[in-house]
Amino acid sequence: MNAENNAFRRKLERGAELRAVRSWGGNAEEDAELEAADAEEREKRRKVDDAARVEYLIRDAMNQGKFDNLKYAGKPIPGLGEHYDPDWWVKGLIQRERLSGIGPPAILLRIEDSELDAKLDQQYTDKQVRDILEDFNKRVIEARRQLQGGPPVITKLRDVDAEVEKWRERRAAAAPPEPEPEPPGKRTWWQRIWNGSG
Repeated sequence: MNAENNAFRRKLERGAELRAVRSWGGNAEEDAELEAADAEEREKRRKVDDAARVEYLIRDAMNQGKFDNLKYAGKPIPGLGEHYDPDWWVKGLIQRERLSGIGPPAILLRIEDSELDAKLDQQYTDKQVRDILEDFNKRVIEARRQLQGGPPVITKLRDVDAEVEKWRERRAAAAPPEPEPEPPGKRTWWQRIWNGSG
């Protein structure tokens, strides 16, 4: 193979020389030799088909180490073998980039519904909890009214009063217990010193 490359390189160099001579005003014999070299080069390119080119490029890339340390080397490719999903690339982008707030309302509402209790537990007043629940219910109703296609909205409305009561119960259960009062007559050493009595 190396001998072929050297022969081909010599022909290309000879062709370049002939072109240079031609630009300086070569004769008919040199023109014929240049045309023959060009024809031979075109014929060689035509004989090498696309598959051979691809095979060569792959081997060359392997020799250069471009296939070393690929992300899924020795591991199964995620999503391979599952049913075909026309939106696979969008879902992959959302997952890779950790985008939120993008997608069909039905799916977004399901995700929000599963995380709603944790969001409510972070609030401090009944009014904040009620506002969040009313906004959530309003968006569920709006999503049910839209006829844009996509998955159906199966998220249930939340009963505001019942959810506020559950929020209060969770909050009371999570509150630290009040310390027991000290029995009268027993004081710490610093209280005795501070008050001056022993």
